[in-house]
Amino acid sequence: MTKSATKTLPPVAPRRPHSFTVHGVTVTDDYAWIKDPKWQEVLRDPAILDPDIRQYLEAENDYTESLLGHTDTLQKQLVKEMRGRIKEDDSSVPSPDGPFAYFSKFREGGQHELFGRMPRDGGDAHFVLDGDALAKDHDYFRFGGSRHSLDHRLQAWSADTKGSEYFSIRVRDWASGRDLDDLVEETDGGVVWSKDSKSFFYVKLDDNHRPMQVWRHKLGTGQADDVLVYEEKDPGWFTHLHESSSGRFCVIAGGDHETSEQRLIDLDDPDAPPRMVAAREEGVQYSIADRGDELFILTNADDAIDFKVMTAPIRAPERANWRDLIPYREGIYVLDLELYAGHMVRLERANALPAIIIRDLTTGEEHAIAFDEAAYSLDTMGSYEFETTNLRFSYSSMTTPSEVYDYDMAKRTRVLRKRQEIPSGHDPADYVTTRIMATSHDGAQVPVSILHRKDLVRDGKAPLLLYGYGSYGMAMPASFAANRLSLVDRGFVYAIAHIRGGADKGWGWYLDGKREKKTNSFDDFAAAARALYEAKYTSAKRIVGHGGSAGGMLMGAVANRAGELFAGIVAEVPFVDVLNTMLDDTLPLTPPEWPEWGNPIESEKDFRTILSYSPYDNLAAKDYPAILAMGGLTDPRVTYWEPAKWIARLRATMKGGGPVLLRTNMGAGHGGASGRFDRLDEVAIVYAFALWAVGMAEKAEV
Repeated sequence: MTKSATKTLPPVAPRRPHSFTVHGVTVTDDYAWIKDPKWQEVLRDPAILDPDIRQYLEAENDYTESLLGHTDTLQKQLVKEMRGRIKEDDSSVPSPDGPFAYFSKFREGGQHELFGRMPRDGGDAHFVLDGDALAKDHDYFRFGGSRHSLDHRLQAWSADTKGSEYFSIRVRDWASGRDLDDLVEETDGGVVWSKDSKSFFYVKLDDNHRPMQVWRHKLGTGQADDVLVYEEKDPGWFTHLHESSSGRFCVIAGGDHETSEQRLIDLDDPDAPPRMVAAREEGVQYSIADRGDELFILTNADDAIDFKVMTAPIRAPERANWRDLIPYREGIYVLDLELYAGHMVRLERANALPAIIIRDLTTGEEHAIAFDEAAYSLDTMGSYEFETTNLRFSYSSMTTPSEVYDYDMAKRTRVLRKRQEIPSGHDPADYVTTRIMATSHDGAQVPVSILHRKDLVRDGKAPLLLYGYGSYGMAMPASFAANRLSLVDRGFVYAIAHIRGGADKGWGWYLDGKREKKTNSFDDFAAAARALYEAKYTSAKRIVGHGGSAGGMLMGAVANRAGELFAGIVAEVPFVDVLNTMLDDTLPLTPPEWPEWGNPIESEKDFRTILSYSPYDNLAAKDYPAILAMGGLTDPRVTYWEPAKWIARLRATMKGGGPVLLRTNMGAGHGGASGRFDRLDEVAIVYAFALWAVGMAEKAEV
């Protein structure tokens, strides 16, 4: 901390005790008042936030600025560097569909995408949506979905202008460049067009911001005339839409974190009611792809923990008719399934490394696409077209910028279509990516992906940023991210801990980090930190932990349990008030989250489990590392009051260490700033804090 910073006093949030008793345990929350009772309205109109709460949040912002303000020059330099690695007029590889190839691009200096197309065989591009023009009258703007109609005349598009993830859908005419009168509000942003291009399906969010209803909108009518197609009655289930592989169906996909159920709407007959594939069966998850009269089903049925592939006839798709095509193989996690007219593509992961497996559906012959680096990311990118032998996929590693390939599944040949350009220059040979295994408290081997400069001396003195997430079965890919180079080029090691709670080593790896086993995630992260300094990449008190959302909860728990390992911790939109949130069934994500964390309302066991680790409820009178918490006022996922309450209680409870800082974006939600360059300002704050925490902020400015 600088000398000037010691003279600045932090805000003191008043204590207004609110007590409640659950399962015979009385819990007192001194800072419950920071949650605005009109929070649902605040999501739609942030201006109505209670003045006392606004004053407190702004005081915290001012305090954070007073302590980090001396890094302004450093932050500007970081932004300049990161922006210099962005190809400003970048564009996607055009994706063919019928007579056209569709793509998106940015203009030089632009913050938001443009959506366009060109004739399939070449010719001039025509743009239908200009994100910069659409955003100019809004403080916040983010595109949701954008999908052309099947007759190529119209483009349905959606945008969120508050950061609250309420998306409004409009329809633009390709020929005139103007929007039709149609306006559909408070949706999740996606659409599926009917085959005749006269109507589309969408999901409407309810008053608690939950996607529960599927509606059909007919062009030329008002939203009040829309037809309710399907309504989910279980508040713990969310509903989403997508087109099936062949384009024949609109798929209504519903579920929670443990169970799923799907329905099909024939897009040739959009007025027909949706048809069930297989009724929900607790603990059974499945997704479908279609080919002709057959369904291909990716599922964990029959105790296939890491999933397998089954088939069923479309005319009788119920569970009893499912048959194995790719049997379950322990330790090989099938992440995703893509289907084409003649080929099936599986994205699989074994021991935290991905591979693409292609199956010829005529011969049954299979082959794989894989790469040789120690840690890398591989993903399929989908296609508008079903009758094709072309597979588009992307590859990157922590040293190698993203590459997009077109792969002929029949000829087994690949063509590089795009390599991510780094305008300011980047030589992968200047960097090293590797992987070590950390031994956790119970002997579990936790993969840790590492990036550093080739000239790094492993003497235990380097600062290190350790990133983690560890929830919902989400894996953290060892992919390229140009922003990280601003730390690595200053001598940092960048590491990713592939902890339990994610599915980096299979679905069982996820199951070992949820509910009553949640603390494995925290212990794995601490084990990764220890393994890194035992391997002399760094040392204790030279590590900065970083995580967001559920990864922010990880940061809060690790600060409580192993804070002595860290010089600093960055928790972005942190889910730290776990108990209170899981006890409030009016919040958007609470009922769907019960399978992940437990239901403390109905289960005393779940209540006590969550109470035992919830970061907000386990703060102690001890030293804490420096902490930066970042929230968004209109965030419907991790509400603004979670980091605000956490920092208030932490500051009142901790014995020493710190400082602890709160920065609330008063005009954005879960994803932070919306523009691609505005987002860099927030990344720069995180990196400046990390440099400051290890005593390098002033040195790094030079």
